[in-house]
Amino acid sequence: MQQHRIVVLGAGYTGATVAGRLARRLHRDDVRITLVNAEADFVERVRMHQLATGQDLARRPLAGMFAGTGVEVRIAQVTAVDAERKEVTVAAGEGEEALPYDTLVYALGSGWDDHGVPGAAAHAHQIASRPGALRLRERLAGLAPGQAVVVVGGGLTGVEAATEIAEARPDLAVALAARGALGDWLSAKGRAHLRRVVDRLGITVHEHTAVTAVDADHVTTGAGAPLPAAVTVWTAGFAVHPIAKATTLEVSETGQIVVDRTLRAVSHPDVYAVGDAALVEGPGDKPLRMSCASGVPSAWQAADAIAARLSGAEVPTVPIRYFNQCVSLGRKEGLIQFVTADDRSKKSALTGRTAALYKELVCKGAAWGVAHPTLGMPGGHRRVAV
Repeated sequence: MQQHRIVVLGAGYTGATVAGRLARRLHRDDVRITLVNAEADFVERVRMHQLATGQDLARRPLAGMFAGTGVEVRIAQVTAVDAERKEVTVAAGEGEEALPYDTLVYALGSGWDDHGVPGAAAHAHQIASRPGALRLRERLAGLAPGQAVVVVGGGLTGVEAATEIAEARPDLAVALAARGALGDWLSAKGRAHLRRVVDRLGITVHEHTAVTAVDADHVTTGAGAPLPAAVTVWTAGFAVHPIAKATTLEVSETGQIVVDRTLRAVSHPDVYAVGDAALVEGPGDKPLRMSCASGVPSAWQAADAIAARLSGAEVPTVPIRYFNQCVSLGRKEGLIQFVTADDRSKKSALTGRTAALYKELVCKGAAWGVAHPTLGMPGGHRRVAV
């Protein structure tokens, strides 16, 4: 029997998880799993604010992670997906190559979104990728005491970036510009703790402030008032990789692939999308937000659905839900906001050093799960029936 060709695009948390879980679930004689990624190492995206402030992160080469699993790692840039011909075009070195597939898993994730704000692309820094975090790291290292850093965006990424920078460089004037109130998605306890930490770190918070333009030495707000900024860090949202929108796959206005509850594309049954690239309904019929918290469970769901369909087993459908939001506030403080299944804040929250340790355990656990793709779960190596 010819091997069933499974191509996984992207080796972030979700893509790497899918590839490893499929290698565990299916007999390697029956499938050929190819994992395509632009970088040779797995990147802990949830730690990019740490990398930007000068902390060194452990290298995790993909080749070593998947050695002996049967997963073929290809270091290449995905340039096109042809969902009708069932092939992916990748570029490595000088030339391009077409990879045919029987099942495709699209896990290319997301990058930063400048929302078309004038000057943002030219002057702002982003921490949605390792190259971006390294550029910011170099820029921050060159700042003199007293120079201003403005973090644009008051969500999880913005809060983590601002507190990490302020803790690592207390000699800088760090400010946070948020469209709403500081921590307005948190419970009263969570907001109060966040305010205490921000005040202690000396961060100036500009609430209800929209940044309308970015220049080399300042940002302009909606009220027309400039804020000095030797460095601007842009964390105001994410945008998915544009390749899916250029295909015949059904996508949303945001460019996410529309999938069912098993993460299967509604327009093409041989394509699955996971993580930020997928538009999937969660509890309360609300789309899951772009996050590791929903991305990894979506990877489990997709891998198990693929394995079940190929082996002729019943397809499992486990609802994806939320439990908490983990926020690091520098290395010594943290905030764990407990939430409902549909991601609404509860009254309870864990704060302080205990929360920081909790968040660190979550990050290490997620990285361990990716770095050991075929350990820690029941296998079986099912035979492909169709």
